[in-house]
Amino acid sequence: MTSSEPVDGAAPVDLIGPNVRAAREAQGMSLRELARRIGVSPSFISQLERNKANASVGTLYALVDVLGLSIDQLMAEQGPGTEQPAGGRASGAPARGFRVDQPLQPAEGRARIQFPGVVWERLTQAADPQVDFLHVTYAPGSASCPEEDMMRHGGHEYGFVVSGSLTVQVGFESYAMTAGDAITFDSMTPHRLSNDGTGDCVAIWVVVGRRDDVRGHDVPVPPGSVTHLPSLSS
Repeated sequence: MTSSEPVDGAAPVDLIGPNVRAAREAQGMSLRELARRIGVSPSFISQLERNKANASVGTLYALVDVLGLSIDQLMAEQGPGTEQPAGGRASGAPARGFRVDQPLQPAEGRARIQFPGVVWERLTQAADPQVDFLHVTYAPGSASCPEEDMMRHGGHEYGFVVSGSLTVQVGFESYAMTAGDAITFDSMTPHRLSNDGTGDCVAIWVVVGRRDDVRGHDVPVPPGSVTHLPSLSS
């Protein structure tokens, strides 16, 4: 198992490195300190910030929690003069009653992040401070994290399988989902998503209240561990 995956040839919108670096530097946090807090090596953070490595699903959640960002902020493309907020809710939006300027998100042009074997696409035109609303694709053999190191974070999750199959382990229970099945669970319960089938799984995934859930802010990370790296079966 390695702590990074090459991303040569990935579209610029898939690459979150500049946003991670901007948020870390805005908070005056060293590269080593960020690595220590999320339980990965400093070299992995260095590679990630230079777009030489790709974060996994679990690593992404650890990053946004430690840096105080939204997933949308990490997805945002940076250009000349773009300032990455140092933390808190996207663009300073309040937790309730934020304004929606662009209700429609066309099928083309979604903000996206690509993990090893997994693709997330945001289904809102702009950052939503209350909800992570995502179109997710799991390739055959991919998973959100290793079996021995399941994810947990703040919020409550809702998932709906559009096509293919997905195994969702929540605590000690495992659920085999196929097209049309839905699931909901407390995100603080250790959980893992995996595609054990032969074709892609496409699903709609929603995480509500992740950033406002203080339970997820102090999730312990084993010292020196490489947390939530995706496991890819051969």
